[in-house]
Amino acid sequence: MAGNSRGTSPAPPEASDDPLVTLASLPGVADSVDSVRKGVDRVYGHRVMRRRSNEVTSEAALRGARGSAALSGADWALEEVRRRTDFGVEGEPRTVGAALRLTAEAGQLLSVWRQSPLRVLARLHLVAASGGRSSEEAEGRQLGEPADETVGRPRLAGEPVDEPLIELALPDADEVAGRLDGLSRLLLAGTEAPALVTAAVVHGELLALRPFATCNGLVARAAERIVLVGSGLDPKSICPAEVGHAELGRAAYVAALEGYVSGTPEGVAAWIAHCGRAVELGVRESTAVCEALQRGAA
Repeated sequence: MAGNSRGTSPAPPEASDDPLVTLASLPGVADSVDSVRKGVDRVYGHRVMRRRSNEVTSEAALRGARGSAALSGADWALEEVRRRTDFGVEGEPRTVGAALRLTAEAGQLLSVWRQSPLRVLARLHLVAASGGRSSEEAEGRQLGEPADETVGRPRLAGEPVDEPLIELALPDADEVAGRLDGLSRLLLAGTEAPALVTAAVVHGELLALRPFATCNGLVARAAERIVLVGSGLDPKSICPAEVGHAELGRAAYVAALEGYVSGTPEGVAAWIAHCGRAVELGVRESTAVCEALQRGAA
């Protein structure tokens, strides 16, 4: 879990049978968890959710994708994302297209996540890095091109990473492999920790490791969404944390991540709290959507 480039952790597995519960006991985390839970309960109790929850889910997906793309350098207006159908194979259009594809794909992978988180991460990277092509095309199987061997698998020793907005020290490939395996085993073992804590650790660990050659931020935020939905905290996927992360800003996002990577109790707690605020802002966004639907304005 969180730590410096050598993978040290503020709560090593031997310190607890459930190390994520240990993180949940850090100062301030319980308050964040409680605040998120209350906010989610409020939006789920909105009268619009009784008959029009599918519309809220669709709008949350669009807004979440826009927010995730913004954090990866493609800060487009919501209406621009809504109207565009041409998402190219490079630059900002590719980033926005990747975010949209990931948001759509995440909801299809919940059952697989419970059995094999690493398989889901590989699939998410393949979807993000495909540039809108089919999986077979992305692997060079239909175009007669050499397959891109970096797509859909963790990077190997010596392979570069294109993640310009995250400038933290990059763990080497061996450390990446070990920590991904540890994260997978932790998730498969199950935890009594709140969903927010688990989601924040998954998100933070993937950003810290940057296990793929590209699209790590997009994949990390999609994985956070999967945990929040699959845990039952946000089963209809109407609380897009990506919206909140974007609203809080890239500088705050990177600063909070640095706290997680530091491995200190204070830093990890601050990262979890940051993720909690992002979920609450996502709740606010979907509450506004509910109000607009109720007024007939959306």
